[in-house]
Amino acid sequence: MGFFLAAAVIVLFLGCLRQVNQYERGIKFTMGRYTGMVNPGWRLVVPVFQFMKKVDLRTKAVEVPAQDAITKDNVSAKITAVIYYKINDAAKSIIEVENVGYAVLQLAQTTMRNVVGEVTLDELLTMRQTLSEKIEKIVEENTQLWGVEVSTVELKDINLPPDMVRTIAKQAEAERERRAVIINSEGEVVAAENLSKAAKMLAETPGALHLRTLNSINDISSDASNTVVFTVPLEILQAMSGYKK
Repeated sequence: MGFFLAAAVIVLFLGCLRQVNQYERGIKFTMGRYTGMVNPGWRLVVPVFQFMKKVDLRTKAVEVPAQDAITKDNVSAKITAVIYYKINDAAKSIIEVENVGYAVLQLAQTTMRNVVGEVTLDELLTMRQTLSEKIEKIVEENTQLWGVEVSTVELKDINLPPDMVRTIAKQAEAERERRAVIINSEGEVVAAENLSKAAKMLAETPGALHLRTLNSINDISSDASNTVVFTVPLEILQAMSGYKK
């Protein structure tokens, strides 16, 4: 009889034990009322009278599903993101909200759509980090009442309609062509300035033009396949021109 009684007591005792891991905290309720937080280890919870809910305090990475959003300039886009958060107040995460993970996810989705609707497509594509920080700030302000700390929100993918992708590609190609034309024009201007300076130097220096001509003829004659006909030196032409005057 004593053996069965001892066994019953041991079984009852073991049935009252609850293990709380190092990365968890326990929220204990006694007859429906919050009576305190339980630290890691083996803890006694009296059945029927007491109930304990364990809360994971580790950082969670949650992918926000693709959200249909319309930018300020009426361009539709699908936006996905990743939100990193952790619970810093286990009691609030249980008492203040029914399902803290679901609540954070829903708030992030709504905030993403609202923030995207406040910017143009160009701003959405070029200010991704700024928009991520804005979403993070809004979500964190609203989740503090739930005992949640949001560490990072990152916009993951921005998917546009196919016709808009083609339009952006055409704009990019046109911009590259415009830059190429500008670069070529600047190069021609520099080349023209250099030629003008060279012509002026040759005109102001006696015999310089003749030496340049001889040098060019020498370069041409280095190839055996070329035939160069040089009949009258420039000095003779200049002398004849002066004689006629």
